[in-house]
Amino acid sequence: MAEHDLVVVGGCGHVGLPLALAFADAGLSVGVYDVNATSVATVNAGKMPFDEPGAAEVLERVIGKTLVASADPTIVSAAAAVVVVIGTPVDEHLNPEPTTVSGAMKVLSEHLVEGQLIVLRSTLYPGTTALIESVLERAGVDVDVSFCPERIAEGKAMVELHELPQIVSARSEPVFERAEKLFGNLTKQTVRLSPEEAELAKLFTNTWRYIKFATANQLYMMANDFGLDYERIRQGLKQDYPRAADMPGAGFAAGPCLLKDTMQLAAFNNNQFVLGHAAMMINEGLPLYMVSKLEGRYDLSTMTVGVLGMAFKEESDDTRSSLSYKLKRILKFKAGRVLCHDPYVRDDTDLVDLETILSQSDLLILAAPHNCYLDLDVTVPLIDVWGKTGNDTRV
Repeated sequence: MAEHDLVVVGGCGHVGLPLALAFADAGLSVGVYDVNATSVATVNAGKMPFDEPGAAEVLERVIGKTLVASADPTIVSAAAAVVVVIGTPVDEHLNPEPTTVSGAMKVLSEHLVEGQLIVLRSTLYPGTTALIESVLERAGVDVDVSFCPERIAEGKAMVELHELPQIVSARSEPVFERAEKLFGNLTKQTVRLSPEEAELAKLFTNTWRYIKFATANQLYMMANDFGLDYERIRQGLKQDYPRAADMPGAGFAAGPCLLKDTMQLAAFNNNQFVLGHAAMMINEGLPLYMVSKLEGRYDLSTMTVGVLGMAFKEESDDTRSSLSYKLKRILKFKAGRVLCHDPYVRDDTDLVDLETILSQSDLLILAAPHNCYLDLDVTVPLIDVWGKTGNDTRV
């Protein structure tokens, strides 16, 4: 008999920990394995290593009861199911590195035992599931393998893990049934795909979102170049018009997944992905576009510019791939002085407090629309391409 119903590998991160908490809260015995000993100690102390609404309350309920965290890989051997939250990274040139996952699985295979269900969870470059199956077979490990991609949004994980249908993939009916039984503890609805279909489904999902945001940002630039307010236009055309209900507002489209997965899909298609590459140029180019427009209105070299929000999205402490930092780099070259603030980000020692940035800035830019910024009483220009403060979105 296994000591744990499942162990989540990479389980102290933004994807793994909410999943582990959800299973533990459902009554399963859950182990969390992570190489980051500091994060493991934080979790075992009943504290979240990052912000995720609703997670802290669950952690307090389950820690030491149905959930335990460990930096010792032997915990993997004590589980009936092993959920691996290791995704395909990209290098500095945005090329996918699928062997990173297979290499990690080769090391992990030393701790796997016969009969376990191995669930791959994070984004995988197409063909990686088959590669991992081959790695495990060559290692002589007789296990079942399923790819069940996560589809949650940061900030909504503890809700969406229960509300969203779960994609499950496998090569055989028994493995399908094992994966469905496991995730049946969280959600009643599952969707069956082959591993290769599931790999593309995950990439398609994030690429679709990224392209939609790029469309909005391109339309924003068009309206702005003609001196018009994109958000005013968007709200007007959406009113009681269902075919435009999902038209996004403008703003920074960033984070650890959208750009990365779009570029993985491009690589999979032999870099023949004009739409994806165009989306990347639009979204990644928005900070420079904003600064170039501001240069036409202000003498930035004589000004102190304040950047409000350094996380990649609102109400988050996650700065991974945040375009706020690209904006900061551009402004440090263009402006006399740059100040930055974020109420959630903990690991940036260059941040100043809100009173300082408001009192010393000649110009403010809303980079991440945290709620605390939306009703500020400011006496200097506030640039808000998001349209969240009620100000004109024109730059």
